[in-house]
Amino acid sequence: MSSDDTAAGVHVDPRQFRTVLGQFCTGVTIITTRDDGVPVGFACQSFAALSLDPPLVLFCPTKESRSWAAIERTGRFCVNVLAEDQQAVCARFGSREPDKFAGIGWTPSPLGSPIIDESLAHIDCTVETVHDGGDHYVVFGRVSSMSEVRTERPLLFYRGQYTAIEPEKTVPAPWRDDLEAFLTATTEDTWL
Repeated sequence: MSSDDTAAGVHVDPRQFRTVLGQFCTGVTIITTRDDGVPVGFACQSFAALSLDPPLVLFCPTKESRSWAAIERTGRFCVNVLAEDQQAVCARFGSREPDKFAGIGWTPSPLGSPIIDESLAHIDCTVETVHDGGDHYVVFGRVSSMSEVRTERPLLFYRGQYTAIEPEKTVPAPWRDDLEAFLTATTEDTWL
C-alpha cells in the first residue's frame, strides 16, 4: 500500500485538527488593501516569512474571503502585525462588520494599503503568485517596504485565545547565547 493510498483512507476530524493546530502559538496580523479607494482588511494568523532573496512573505486567505477578492483585484496588500494591546482591533477585523475600519485609525502605505495605527510592524507587498491550498489560497507577496522595529510586544493567539509574552520573559533566555555560539560554529551543511 502506498503512502497516497494510506493518506486517502484516513479521516481527519476537523475539530481535532483545529484543536491540535491550536497548540501552535501564532502572531496576529491584519491584511489590508484599498479597493477603489475603500479600505478593506481581515484578521489573519496564517502569515509567515518565506524568502530573504527575493524578499517574500505568505498568507493564506479562505477562498470565500471578500477581502482576498479585493486584494486579488488590486494586486497589493499590507501586513499589519498587531501589538498585544490591539485585541479589540483583531476582534473587529475578525468579525462580519460591514465597515471594519469604522473607528480604526490608519494611514496609507507607500503602495496605498492601510497601515493600522499603533501596529507593531507593517510589511507592504505586491502579490507575486497564488497557489491552491485546499479551502484556502496560499498567497506569496513580494515585499516592497516595511516599518522600523518597535519595542512593544506582539499580540499572540494560542489555544483559541489571545495571549501575550510575560513581561519578565522579554529578556533573552540564557541558552540563547549558547545557541548562537553553536550556530556560528556549525556549517550550513549540517542542517538538513
